[in-house]
Amino acid sequence: MPRHLLEHPEDVSIVRLPGGEEPSFPWATGPFASLTRTPDETSVVCPSSVVPPGATAEGPFTVVEVAGPLAFGAVGVFVEILQPIAAAGISVLGYSTFDTDWVLVPAERIREAAEAWRRAGLVITPASLTGGSS
Repeated sequence: MPRHLLEHPEDVSIVRLPGGEEPSFPWATGPFASLTRTPDETSVVCPSSVVPPGATAEGPFTVVEVAGPLAFGAVGVFVEILQPIAAAGISVLGYSTFDTDWVLVPAERIREAAEAWRRAGLVITPASLTGGSS
């Protein structure tokens, strides 16, 4: 059975804050939100609509979810997902959660990414047609 990808309709952006800084905007909404802290930075993935003016940010990105849940010890899932879009020259951000993997594709390149995945034998559908996330 081919791997199934779910394309979410909401645009997200990634915001860079200084290390240790807490976001002061409503970021944890939508199909995917993430807060990652390192000693040097705090990165926040949030809806593009809530990015504060003047913030250091990249986006918009389209959120693509690998239908799951995946077995925690599954090997090679990211390789299977990333190889076709890397061959197409599309730079993405990848995330893993306990149950599945997520890929943030530059919104202006999502159609090209979807075609690359289809050519590689993967299935990609709008999340709304499958009843939402996995």
